Amino acid sequence: MAWTRDQMAARAARELQNGYYVNLGIGVPTLVANHVPAGLEITLQSENGMLGIGPFPTEDEVDPDLINAGKQTVTELQGTAFVDSAGSFAMIRGGHMDLSILGALQVAENGDIANWMVPGKMVKGMGGAMDLVAGARRIIVVMEHVARDGAHKFRTSCDLPLTGANVVDMIITDLAVFERSDRQGAPFRLIELAPGVSREDVRAQTSASYIDALEQ
Repeated sequence: MAWTRDQMAARAARELQNGYYVNLGIGVPTLVANHVPAGLEITLQSENGMLGIGPFPTEDEVDPDLINAGKQTVTELQGTAFVDSAGSFAMIRGGHMDLSILGALQVAENGDIANWMVPGKMVKGMGGAMDLVAGARRIIVVMEHVARDGAHKFRTSCDLPLTGANVVDMIITDLAVFERSDRQGAPFRLIELAPGVSREDVRAQTSASYIDALEQ
């Protein structure tokens, strides 16, 4: 059985560390806010100008003026700050984000990411994605392992326009977790499988080359 979107977000939340400043991309990454471990002091940032995002609100907590970059309603915490777009992107471009968790359409075996140009659809632009992959110290991608048409998303190379080259450090899919130790040529390593998923399942749905660290 593959992980659900919520379980993928919970797995990504295990990568959070005390004191981190973290940006969450739209889609599955926004669910990470609901899985921050108790007692962990982190600050979630949204590029639309919110520093200190809390979990999604209950129905009686909804404030339509409090939204994340994906236009979802969120909650504020004690100490939450609001800044303009220039201030928000100064944080990102200045290298102040310890981690960014993003979705992706494709990730290549060398760490390239394509996550903004959706084939066949009108796209207004890449938003803050290019700034995030260039400015955050670590990049985690959370995505389904294959596209709806069955195409492999963890691939030898990306054939969609790149958001960033050689920037992805970890990939969490509904089937497995891959990680690499550095961006100087280290390959991705398969380090974890979703419950009920086999190595053969992952291999059959992956075009990228990787090391199976579970065999070691």
